Amino acid sequence: MDKKDIYEHLAKIYLDASSKKDKKTRDHKKLLKTLSLIGLFLVFAALALNFTLRKNKPFATQVALVLSSEALKINFNFDPAKKEIFSLDLNKLDLTKYSALAFSVKKATFKDTISLRVEFTNSFKEKSEVYIINIPHKWKDYKVNFSDFKNMVNWKEMVNLAFAVEEWNAREDKGVIYIDNVRLLK
Repeated sequence: MDKKDIYEHLAKIYLDASSKKDKKTRDHKKLLKTLSLIGLFLVFAALALNFTLRKNKPFATQVALVLSSEALKINFNFDPAKKEIFSLDLNKLDLTKYSALAFSVKKATFKDTISLRVEFTNSFKEKSEVYIINIPHKWKDYKVNFSDFKNMVNWKEMVNLAFAVEEWNAREDKGVIYIDNVRLLK
């Protein structure tokens, strides 16, 4: 075998290998394109299903103002405190265009029985509260209409929204409550 034969042999091996490599690349691109289209179809199907399922839920069509983008944590210890409060500053927010407060809540321990006080205060020193009793161990959505806050007359200059756990509304002296997705609904 001379040099020419060796070069031709090596070129043939190289060209055959590169054409197989190009075919594999084309096959991989086709597969990725197909998988992308299937994934896109699944995303749209999931969105359509979610829209259909949420159509009958009360929160689906309402405009909301989110007051807290993070989960709130009330870590209570009633020795020596008698209540633990988490307060959101509303900065004299006008709530006359809104009709309800919505949020999700859960307790950390299964065995404890806890009630949560939800309280609004305005700049005119009016306070009104609503109690959410028997907080569950799993996330549960609550919607509290503003009409349920009986002592609140003026919703124009709201100062704060407070969530409180009081000693007389919890069986255990220590525990944790999580509150998430706090929002105002129109």
